[in-house]
Amino acid sequence: MTTGGADERAGRRDPAARRTRLRLYQEQLLERMQAAKNGAGASVAQLGLAIGGARYLVDLAEVGEIVAPVPVTPVPLTRPWYLGLANVRGSLLGVIDLARYLDDEHVAASTVPGSTPRLLVFAPSLGLNCALLASSVYGLRHAGTMTRDGDALRDADGNTWMPLSLAALVREERFLHIAR
Repeated sequence: MTTGGADERAGRRDPAARRTRLRLYQEQLLERMQAAKNGAGASVAQLGLAIGGARYLVDLAEVGEIVAPVPVTPVPLTRPWYLGLANVRGSLLGVIDLARYLDDEHVAASTVPGSTPRLLVFAPSLGLNCALLASSVYGLRHAGTMTRDGDALRDADGNTWMPLSLAALVREERFLHIAR
């Protein structure tokens, strides 16, 4: 039980406390990712996220980390869906607006007003220093408990989720060619 709102607000301002919470969250996510890789658990856990107005499920093994948006430096003469380069913990990552990419560049932006945008960094095993801009991250979802609805999945609350393979995305020729 917490002692009050003042203690929680002080913890949010304390950089050491934030780093500890972030480290704990990342350790828990890593444990879950390892369990998913090893087939532990009764159902397949995937990361639920919103990109634009759509909900997607991503295999945890394809996710490196989730970070708050950082400044992105635009790169001239690139596609509108390629937002630019961002420095995340000393690594330069190409930042992709997947909503624009999937909608053939006609979408204005992938973030939704009132959402909490995040960058979904690709796992190093995919061999591409890249991150997707997500409107929101919903956390773990168990695809095994959802019902199939064509290519999509539907959860118990009636939400539709589309599977998203980052491994397949990095093999798409169009995705790899960002120049205009």
